[in-house]
Amino acid sequence: MRLQTMTWMEVEAYLKEQKGIIVPIGSTEQHGPIGLIGTDAICPEVIAGRAAETLGCIIGPTISVGMAQHHLAFPGSVALRPSTLILVIRDYVLSLARNGFERFYFLNGHGGNIATTQAAFSEIYAETSLNPGWGRPHIRCRLANWFGFPPVTALCKELYGDRDGSHATASEVAVTQFACPEHIKSVPMEPAPPRPRAFLDADDYRSIHPDGRIGADSFLATPEAGGRLVATSAASVVEDYAAFMKEA
Repeated sequence: MRLQTMTWMEVEAYLKEQKGIIVPIGSTEQHGPIGLIGTDAICPEVIAGRAAETLGCIIGPTISVGMAQHHLAFPGSVALRPSTLILVIRDYVLSLARNGFERFYFLNGHGGNIATTQAAFSEIYAETSLNPGWGRPHIRCRLANWFGFPPVTALCKELYGDRDGSHATASEVAVTQFACPEHIKSVPMEPAPPRPRAFLDADDYRSIHPDGRIGADSFLATPEAGGRLVATSAASVVEDYAAFMKEA
């Protein structure tokens, strides 16, 4: 169930039975020569959709722009400041909490969002802690990375060995190929060189990773592998979300 395609009355009825929601969160940024700019939002969105079919829970609107300033030297990338993203997440959660949502499961597709999202959770908890008369539900938030579940990392190792890399990875490109087969790209590419050092700002990133990849042989991606990755990650989300909902 997607929040955008429900009526308020349907949501009200849902809240009499369930208090949880999955929120896909990603980024809008370059993903190398064949990776879609929306990769980091597409991946958690499609995996959340698969998991929700089993869980019977609502999927909220995807937060599709994230903390991606280091990609801004590549055309098409869009970024929010960490302080802006914190406020977006805070207002998202508090808006839904006002009418009864209590458990917010953020399924993330972008490593750059992790620290900022956790900081946003701290801001939300601080708001409840500093207001003794707080009249909202008992809010709990969890962040999970679709690519971080042990069965997913094991499958990536099986599929790509040490060639998956850390940005514009074959695994995330494969998921988008499965989800959006009409947008599969193909251009000649050499194997990605090793990562020479950490980058600083956007211009420095492009100077040391000129095609946008970080150690990733994106050309190894296939839609078939993407389907396996979606199924594996979705199964892990089902298990993790169910455990989250049972926590006291």
